[in-house]
Amino acid sequence: MSGMQYLGVLLWASMVLSGCATPPAAVMRPAADREAAITITQPIKTIGIIGGVSWVSSAEYYRLLNEIIRDRLGGLHSAQILMFSIEFGEFSKQERLSTQGDWVPLRATLLDAAQRLKRGGADFIIIASNTLNSQADLIEKEVGIPILNIADATAAAVQAKGVHTVALLGTKYTMEQPFYRGRLERRGLKVVTPNLQERDYINTVIFDELCRGQIEPAARRRFLQIIERLIKEEGAAGVILGCTEIPLLLQQKDVAMPVFDTTAIHTAAAIEKCLGK
Repeated sequence: MSGMQYLGVLLWASMVLSGCATPPAAVMRPAADREAAITITQPIKTIGIIGGVSWVSSAEYYRLLNEIIRDRLGGLHSAQILMFSIEFGEFSKQERLSTQGDWVPLRATLLDAAQRLKRGGADFIIIASNTLNSQADLIEKEVGIPILNIADATAAAVQAKGVHTVALLGTKYTMEQPFYRGRLERRGLKVVTPNLQERDYINTVIFDELCRGQIEPAARRRFLQIIERLIKEEGAAGVILGCTEIPLLLQQKDVAMPVFDTTAIHTAAAIEKCLGK
């Protein structure tokens, strides 16, 4: 501390003692804000995120993980996170190749991302995409790091709500392939999906609008019409927003029956795991 700084501190202290000045806001914080941090009995696990698929939903993952742990632990606590954000422009080309049967480039990108997170010290990984959780078992086996599967977390949330027949909205791959619905059905849930025309529409909105951060009222109205049909014609009693971008378009307030936001469910499950629950 310089001589001038020292004199300044002495002057401020004398003014406070004489009642001519008030301490800075940091000193006058409410008692609740000055409370000691909650004692953590074991180290918080480091969450590894494979993100960027798309960055729009990855930003939601980061926000929710930190908000949940702040609310759980209080004070200035935040989540311990490593994220590898994949460059989605090139990756989207790899996704198109996978739909044509060539999985090599996509899997190589995902395995590389997981290896980076493992080397960085992640204790477990979450993939910030419903569709790409189709590769969770492969990554876990090849990289040797636990993956918290979004479909398992979602199935548990649906069961906890007492819903037995649930509509699944997502990319065409998620809606049509068994990797997701199979995990739900193994828990005794009945899964219904939109028809082919509706699946095409939902898939187009996800990639051409939501992944770009573009939220259109017309898309919201059409999604709600699809959900309403699934309720009336297919007996759906709940709806899974099985794409991490869909919650940007729809929330519980928009739908009368239970809505299962997979981004919120996945992040909550990740916090439970990182706290050792």
